[in-house]
Parts: sequence; structure tokens; C-alpha cells
Amino acid sequence: MSATSATHTGTASPRSPQSSQPSQSPQQPTSSSHGRHVVAVVVLVPVLVALALWAFAWPAARTAPRDLPLGVAGPATAPVTQVQKQLEEHEGAFEIHRYSDEAAARDAIEDRTVYGAVVVTEQGPKLLTASAASPFVAQLLQQSVTQQAGGAQVRTVDVVPAAKDDPRGSALTSSVLPLTLAGIAAGAVVTLLGLRGRRAIAALVGASALVGLVAATLAGSWLGALTGNWWAQAGALGLATLAVGAAVAGLAALLGPAGIGLGGLLVMLLGNPFSGAATAPEMLPDPVGTIGQWLPPGAGVSLLRSISFFDGAAASGPALTLAWWAGLGLGAILLGSALKGRKDTTGPTLTEHEPAPAN
Repeated sequence: MSATSATHTGTASPRSPQSSQPSQSPQQPTSSSHGRHVVAVVVLVPVLVALALWAFAWPAARTAPRDLPLGVAGPATAPVTQVQKQLEEHEGAFEIHRYSDEAAARDAIEDRTVYGAVVVTEQGPKLLTASAASPFVAQLLQQSVTQQAGGAQVRTVDVVPAAKDDPRGSALTSSVLPLTLAGIAAGAVVTLLGLRGRRAIAALVGASALVGLVAATLAGSWLGALTGNWWAQAGALGLATLAVGAAVAGLAALLGPAGIGLGGLLVMLLGNPFSGAATAPEMLPDPVGTIGQWLPPGAGVSLLRSISFFDGAAASGPALTLAWWAGLGLGAILLGSALKGRKDTTGPTLTEHEPAPAN
């Protein structure tokens, strides 16, 4: 009996204590977090809709000439002065440039200094336009000059016409959205695939180059919406795509996945409607037209028009704008990769400690 008792009362082998409380499951969303999510959706969606309506509908509803460059050509005589004064009566509508004769006015149109010119001749006013710069503006000038002439027929000469297969510029205008979407998609895919540094840059440059070749083939060779040097058109289209893609990927490299949304909203909700592709930057409310030319979609359309129809006149400004966006975006990709690599290298290492033996 005593042996048996000793056996049962002796020191037992240690056993891991078991908690009387049930094991904790992974944290589940609470009802309060669900409520916050619902409120966020209810508030965010109307805000985005209001922003989209403001960005797209407001400029379209306020389309009107604002300091639109227009030439008046002819000797310093009373009829020329009268025509100029009549145009200046539309306060803030036109920015008048004086030229000595029709030849000088044509040169100004071909250099993209003015959208058109009124030439005063002995037979009456003669209107020079450039539908390649903007079919909308060419039609507007024709209506305005005809009204100034009291409804009389005004001779009109299209100095730089639009493409024969796309006289209204519809195909060129419609190319803005696909190029913007292509750039956003390229930047998003590079980010989601986890490409960093030089690999991300190589992917963006390669994708943009192929987009430029495909777009030039479709818009130029197939639809006939573009004229001029085919390779220059492909380069302009590719550079416009790279500017958007690099901006999106660069923001994502610095801010994380949220940068994709920020970059997409910037070029989609601001760059696309502010580009003035369907009319002209001078037809949009201030300062929308100016802002649009600082963003890739607007700069891309201006560069494409200059290369396709004006032998590269006034192409340096939009080309530098696109190069600036592409350079900053690619630089942000390298910076984000370097910062992440340094964080992975210098970050504190976690060490596991063995549990202390129970006494």
C-alpha cells in the first residue's frame, strides 16, 4: 500500500499546462469596421462621380475662345484696322497678330503661331485656316468671320488641311483615351508583377515602344488619320505612353499600390478632359487649357499634331513635357527600388528565443 502510494504521490513528469480559455482565432472584422467600410463607399462613390462630372462636363459646357491666336494680314489701311477692331470687340476671345501680307500669315499658320488669319483684300476678307490644328476652331473662325462680314460669303482657304480620311480629326481625338489606358495598364502591370529597378524600366520602355508601333500602324497606315513621317509618329505615340506608364509606376514605387490609383486618377480625370484634343487648349476655361498641356495626354496630342501635319513646328514644348514626365517617373522607380532594398538590408532581424524551462 505504501509503495503504491509513493508511486502516485511521487514527482510526475512535467506536462505543458493547458489554458482553460479557448484558443484565439484570427481577428475577424467587427461590425464597427464593416460600418466604416459602408460609410466610405457611400461617401467615396458620389465624390468620384462629382469629380468626373466636373472634369469632363464643365470644360465641355464652357467651351469658347479665350485668347485664341488669330492673325490679321494686310497693309496698314483703314479696312485692315476696321477688321482688327471688329475682332477685338469680342473681349478676351482672340489674341490678334498683325502681318503685312498673306504670305506672312501663311507662314505663321504653318509654324503653329496662329490658328488662322483674316486677309483683307480689295475683293473683301479672305480667311486662312488650318483644320489640321483643330477642325473645331477652323469651323468657329469661319462662322465668326462670316458674321463679321454681315453674312456675306467669305473665301476660305485651308492652309494645313486635316487628313483626307479623317477630315474632322475624330480618329486622332479618339486616340487619346486608348493611349492613356495603355500607359496606366503598363504601369499597373509592372507594379503588380513586382518588377523593380532596371527590370521595371526595361518592361515599360519595351511596352511603350510596341504601343507606339501598333498605334502608328492603326491610326496612320490603316485609318489614314495621320500624315508625315511614320517613324516620328510611332516615336511620339510611344513617348506619350511611356510618360503615363512611368508616372503611374513611379508613384507606385514610392507610395505602394495606392500610387496606381493616384496616377490613374491624375491622367484619366484631369489629363484626358483637359487635353483639348477635341477643340483646342485655348477653347477651355482658364486655367484648364494650360494645365492640360502640362499633363501627358495634352502634350501627346500637341506633339502628334505637330509631327503629323506641321513638319515638327512647335513640337519642342510638348516633347520636353513628355520627356520630363517619363524621366521623373523612371527616376522614381529607381529611387523606390533603392529605398526598398536598403530597408530590406538594414532592417532589424528578429531572433527566436527558446522558452525557459519550467521549474
